[in-house]
Formats: sequence, structure tokens, C-alpha cells
Amino acid sequence: MTLRRRATAPVAVALAAVTALSACSVVGEGGEPPANPEASRTSAAAHTPPPGAEPLARFYSQSLEWKGCGIGQCASLTVPLSYADPGGQTIRIAVLRMAATRKDSRIGSLVVNPGGPGGSGVDYARAADFIVGKAVRQRFDIVGFDPRGVQRSDPVDCLDDRGMDAFLGEDPTPDDSAEESAFVTNAKQFAQGCLEKTGALLGHVSTQDAARDLDILRAALGEQKLDYLGKSYGTFLGSTYAGLFPKQVGRFVLDGVLPPDLTAAEVGQGQAEGFERATRAWAASCVEQGDCPLGDSVDAVMAGMRSLLKSLDSQPVPMSDARLSSLSEGWASNGIAEAMYEQSFWPKLTKALGDVVRRHDGTALMALADQYAERTSTGRYTGNLLEALYAVNCLDNPDTSDVATYEQRARDWSRSAPTWGPFLAWSSLPCGYWPVKEKGAGPHTITAAGSGPIVVVGTTRDPATPYEWSVRLAKELANSSLVTWDGDGHTAYMRGSRCVDNAIDAYYVKGTVPKDGLHC
Repeated sequence: MTLRRRATAPVAVALAAVTALSACSVVGEGGEPPANPEASRTSAAAHTPPPGAEPLARFYSQSLEWKGCGIGQCASLTVPLSYADPGGQTIRIAVLRMAATRKDSRIGSLVVNPGGPGGSGVDYARAADFIVGKAVRQRFDIVGFDPRGVQRSDPVDCLDDRGMDAFLGEDPTPDDSAEESAFVTNAKQFAQGCLEKTGALLGHVSTQDAARDLDILRAALGEQKLDYLGKSYGTFLGSTYAGLFPKQVGRFVLDGVLPPDLTAAEVGQGQAEGFERATRAWAASCVEQGDCPLGDSVDAVMAGMRSLLKSLDSQPVPMSDARLSSLSEGWASNGIAEAMYEQSFWPKLTKALGDVVRRHDGTALMALADQYAERTSTGRYTGNLLEALYAVNCLDNPDTSDVATYEQRARDWSRSAPTWGPFLAWSSLPCGYWPVKEKGAGPHTITAAGSGPIVVVGTTRDPATPYEWSVRLAKELANSSLVTWDGDGHTAYMRGSRCVDNAIDAYYVKGTVPKDGLHC
């Protein structure tokens, strides 16, 4: 299956803490925020549609009606189902605001997106204290939205929970005709299920659609320009927005980049190599700690991991789960992938692999896989991340149904990524059978000529969005500044680098653009 591009690992813990505190004191609940002291950033002119969007005037003229909703304030944004038919059916987008904590010096609204595609911006914004620096939190309302097709905004649905269990647990690396046939059948069933359970919306969840929603949200917030933090796939959404609305680009940060000009095959191969690099970094740490369950050198550990996954293909190991009795290669791969997103998960992965190898128990590794899939140990999926992921990707970046192409990718990608190449090679097959014709722009280069400065952030050993992709987008954008973090895990801002955090905080609060080429 396709690996997600979402900055969620540290935020999941943060959200749990925020929820636990909700009964005590909640910052920003109830009431309207004070008037913006920077009058030039907020005005009635914000509600004027950009040139060419005059038929959308009724959407641009709306204001959000905020209501307290436990943690933060919630509202609904109305947008057209189809931008080609603005007078037709409408849908509602869920929005959440965490008000600035220093109301006397509020700058404006900072819209955030955690990626995916399929990540909930509402949940992400609820963790405002953890996803932006203190100075930013003080002076900006942190605003998140669930993009169309995601969670609270007319969610895409493809399979029931048992169906998702089967889809995610299938053999991800078919190596004979019978396994390939089963993989094709599952891909077709998933794609058809999305159409049957989602209906007309399935053709209108492209990133271009979401970017147009984002500009209507900007207007509804009363902002002349959009201040934005996009992580992971959120960089794809942000750069798409910048390409469509360069004059509306405010203080923009794109962290952990997915460039819009990559093909589906380039995305898959890039992620395979990114996860291979990240897994080798974990392996080195595992060996250094001593008593690594898969070997006593990096190469031995990587070979041991491949051997273990191959054995799980034919002989899954028992585990404790409300619905599933054993850990398959598919679920094990998802669990290992989850640990690559956040370095703090590496000890959990080492222990979980030790349990599989030494105790023949897959429970701990399945717990990581559950976290990856937004699934509880009772078998309930708490969001639709992995269904929305395909729905968006298959519109943005369609792929072929030619099985021979995937076989060739598996062989080719194995050379540079022997552990993850075969896994990622087959990942986009459902897009080959997607029941809705492409509605997105397809892979294309975005320069966003005429925009304000866009800060691009890359992490050198990022598994899901390899560092090279950040370099690539920074070169393509007409007005950009590249910040590099020499680190592990997915994305950089608010993940442990004071150098990165200080640079981004100063940009948001003071408008000070980081020096291009800053290395942290």
C-alpha cells in the first residue's frame, strides 16, 4: 500500500495530552477573537474573489460562525462540490480555531495541514501548543480544516473495518502469479468500493479542489493573504495553492516536501529509497545499543529484516488482537514503517522485532501498525486516512493497470532499496483501476511566480519525503528559501532542532525570511 506523507507521530501523543487537559482549562474556547491590530492583513477586501473567480462570489462572501467545541472553536465552511459548477451541489468543510493566546498582539490566522493526504487539520490544530513555537502560538489563531473527503468533511469511504483489515494485511510483495492475481483482485475491490460507498464526491477530492477550498477559507477568515504551515503532503497542497493564487501567499512554510511535478512512479521510488535510508539509520542505532534482535551489523540487520518479512509472508506469527489472530507481512511492514516517521519510536520497534523473533509474538509490532492505520486494538478505525489517501492520490497522480510495469518496478527499485523497493513498487496499483477519470492537474512544475517568499524545509534522513524533494521544490519556486535539518524522522519544525524552530518562528512573527541555505 502507499506510504502516507503525514506529520503525525509526535502529534498523536500531544493530542492525547490536550484531550486529557480539556476538562481543566482550554485556551481559546468561546467568544470571538479581538480585532486584528495589523489592519492591513485583515479587511473586507479579503472577501473579494480573485480574478476569474467571480462566479464564486457567494462562497467568498461568507463569514464563519464560531462555536465552542470542547477544545477550541468550530465552524463550517460551504464550498461547491464542483468548481466547474459553482451553482450546483455544495459540501461543508469542518474548521477549527485555537485563538491566539496574546490577544492584544494578535497578527492573524495561521492555517495548518499535517499531510496524508487524509490527515485531519482539525485534530492537528487542536494540538496547537505542540505544533508551533510559543511566540507563534501567542500571536496567531491556529486554524485547521479537514479537507474535502477527510474525516469530518464528507469523508471518503471504501471498505468497512473488516475489509480494511484484509486490505492492509494482504501480501504487499507478490512474487508469483497467484499472489499477483490476489493483489489485483484486492486493488479492484478497493477502488470499486470507494465509488460505491462515496459516490459523486469521489471525483472531486483532488488537491486542486482542496486548494480552491483553502482560498475560500482564507477569505472567510478575513485574511487578505494566507499564512500557512504545511507538512508532508500539506506541502503539495500548499504549493498547489501558491501556484493557483500566488498573490494571496503570505508567510508560507512547506516542511517535508512532496513536489507536485513527480509522477506516481517517482513518488514510489523516492519513498522506497527514503525509507531504506531511514531504516538503515535505525539499524545502526539498534546495533550500537547492543543485542539487536536482527543482527550485529547494519547490513546483517537489514538482511534479517528482509528475511523476517519473507517468513511472515508464509508463516504469520500469533498476536493478541480483538479481530486478527496473526501478524502478516503486510501488517508487519506497516508497523516498521510507522517507526521510521519518528526517531523516538525506534526503541519500540527494536523491542517489537525482538518479540517477533525471540518470543514468536507479533502484538507489539501490530500496535505500531495500528498507530499507522489509525486503528484501535479492538479493530475500529478512528479516521479514514488511508482511504482518503488513495482517493486523492489517484486523482492527482493516476497510474497504470499493467501488472508487468509493477513487476519491473519491483526489480528495478530493489537495486537501490532492497527492503522497501518491492513493497512500494506495487503500492499504487489501485490507481490503475480507479473508477473516476483524472480530475487533478497531473504532475506539473509550480513556480508560483509573483508570490511572497516561501520557506521550504527538508530533513536529511526523512523517510516519507526524502530531502532531495525539498531541494527540488526550492529550486522550482520563483521565490523560496531552503532550510535544511541534518536529522532523522519525518519533517523538521517543532521536532527538536532549536535552529529550525527559531528560524520559522521569526519568519511567522517578524516576517524575517531565513537565509537561503540555512543548515541546522
